[in-house]
Amino acid sequence: MAAFRHVRDETERRAAPLSPEDQQIQSMADASPTKWHRAHTTWFFEQFLLTAMVPGYTVFDERFFYLFNSYYVQAGPRAPRISRGLVTRPTCDEVAGYRAHVDRAVADLIAGASEGRLPEIVATLEIGLHHEQQHQELMLTDILHAFAQNPLLPAYDEGWRWPALSQRSGRVALDGGVTQMGHAGAGFHFDNEEPRHDVLLRPVTLERGLVTNGEWLEFMQDGGYAKPELWLSDGFVAAQEQGWEAPGYWRRADGVWSSMTLAGLRPVDPALPVTHVSYYEADAFARWAGRDLPTEAEWEAASGSLDAAFGHVWQWTRSAYGAYPGYRPLPGALGEYNGKFMVSQFVLRGASVATPQGHSRPTYRNFFYPHQRWQFTGLRLSQYGA
Repeated sequence: MAAFRHVRDETERRAAPLSPEDQQIQSMADASPTKWHRAHTTWFFEQFLLTAMVPGYTVFDERFFYLFNSYYVQAGPRAPRISRGLVTRPTCDEVAGYRAHVDRAVADLIAGASEGRLPEIVATLEIGLHHEQQHQELMLTDILHAFAQNPLLPAYDEGWRWPALSQRSGRVALDGGVTQMGHAGAGFHFDNEEPRHDVLLRPVTLERGLVTNGEWLEFMQDGGYAKPELWLSDGFVAAQEQGWEAPGYWRRADGVWSSMTLAGLRPVDPALPVTHVSYYEADAFARWAGRDLPTEAEWEAASGSLDAAFGHVWQWTRSAYGAYPGYRPLPGALGEYNGKFMVSQFVLRGASVATPQGHSRPTYRNFFYPHQRWQFTGLRLSQYGA
């Protein structure tokens, strides 16, 4: 119960700096309002835990099943994703009441559970908590995107700073051969992290450190965004159509680059990891540098020796997001959580500055489409035969 309370409180802590107006905004289709995140994570427990396991459970509001479902087709109809910002009612206060109602019901369920039912309850509860932690990260990235569109360039938290960063020079060498990847043993993991299986690695070296803003500035100064030979065809089209000439949220005034952060607009620090870059940009940079992006198997094998592997930026790999050999999704609607998205996306590894504590591990598979860059996404480089 302590873990449940901790995660639920963290969601409210992250929402606390935001006004009701802030919590309502949806700045693009990929983002969602903070209020929606707070309600959707509550819907998850009501849908998959309470209505499924508590006979006679009193639903808070039947309409919320439509408003706050996301993509679970088997769970019923849902409001269009792009329209979440139009749902001005329920209010933030009513969503707070919804959260309190569900929290009390979950506490009662756990307190009254028999020893025989507890494992089933805990299994669903654990998925729900990690699901909520994913949305806690989205709450920060989504409001950052919204604030970056605001001419006032407001800060989410004026005291926010990047965590301390220590990066060594040099590389981590992998000798190659057969190794294993995927989750094994105790501890929570999502279904897309298993089964553990053999992979064949080529000899490769991975940079210990992440690519920095200073290195990215060199790429920009060399005309990297304007050289089609560096880019995948779709990536170059995206860069031209979107007017990319720098990472997301960067802007130049009087020849000086600044970046929109959770603390508001700040000068670009050359020593910090570059972030808010798409897979297309990461791939082009690697080609410009004469290097590669690592595969997710290489990243996982080397992760114990990498600097800033966790807690700064998610790191693009060149691995397409797909199923491991023998993968089977969870039964029922929860099986829609990961498996149905295994197409047209790329895997990222690690964790970012927005990732909640306790929500990272070497086998975690994040995934996004190659054009997306509103998340804290960066990269490290690899090289074969060196």
